[in-house]
Amino acid sequence: MKRLLAILSLASFNTFAQVPKELTSELVIVDVKSGKEKVLLKENQHFEAPNWSRDGKFLIINAAGLLEKIDMKGANLGKINPEGINTVNNDHGLSFDGKILIFSKNDKSAAPSNNSRVYVAEADGSNPRLVTPEFPSYWHGISPDNAYLLYTAQRNGEWDLYKIPTQGGAEVNITNSKGLDDGSEYSYDGKWIYFNSHRSGRMHLYRMKSDGSGVEQLTNDELDNWFPHPSPNNKSIVYISYLEDQKAGHPFGKDVKLRMMNLKTKKIKDITPVFYGGQGTINVHSWSPDGKSIAFVRYTDLTKK
Repeated sequence: MKRLLAILSLASFNTFAQVPKELTSELVIVDVKSGKEKVLLKENQHFEAPNWSRDGKFLIINAAGLLEKIDMKGANLGKINPEGINTVNNDHGLSFDGKILIFSKNDKSAAPSNNSRVYVAEADGSNPRLVTPEFPSYWHGISPDNAYLLYTAQRNGEWDLYKIPTQGGAEVNITNSKGLDDGSEYSYDGKWIYFNSHRSGRMHLYRMKSDGSGVEQLTNDELDNWFPHPSPNNKSIVYISYLEDQKAGHPFGKDVKLRMMNLKTKKIKDITPVFYGGQGTINVHSWSPDGKSIAFVRYTDLTKK
């Protein structure tokens, strides 16, 4: 996701300028209970943001503006409607029932830059259609009944969370605090919306009821916490933590780790060691359908070897 230089560090920006020319991307599956990892795919190119198909048979990643399907043995099953779905960024995913594909696309027809808008399509990528005429808009979640999309948008100089009917219509502003709000996702039971926010001056995780009431802060540590992904059983969230304060950004190429919070006890545990990642690692929902694993992307900067 290319953006204006003045705001490259904000929201769901895909800051390609920070990505080294030579790197390795690894598509990894980690068991959230044991921490055991399996590398599905390792390539000398930049890819990002895996989603798990609802039948568990493949993963979706974005690379060079296109969406690709990778099976559970690491084989590339091909691109998803490359003529109709291109210039996508790393905000993409499937509905809870697997019938709808949602993606954010950099639309030069909307503006020369800072121009992401949200689209929906059939699960196979056919019939893509624009949902958010306003820009910039970056998708992150869909309600379990497929009625609404959640997204981050800049309106009147503020980055807040919005929802809009999946079939299109009037957008509804659901947060209005000062500071970036991002990464919104519905829980599987539809009762909660999880998100990250810089409203306190540090990036932390929050949740609120699906109507926007009852906001609760979930993290309050010295890490920068982003992109809470609720589990299929509604008992935990997995998220990415930067070891250092990123000043409301989530840049590529930093020391990060994946963590999991038990939502009943609020106990947190690391599910990966520290690795080289950040932007593109786990921007969107990537739980396995059985709730046992998470897919993510880890990088190696080959210019430093």
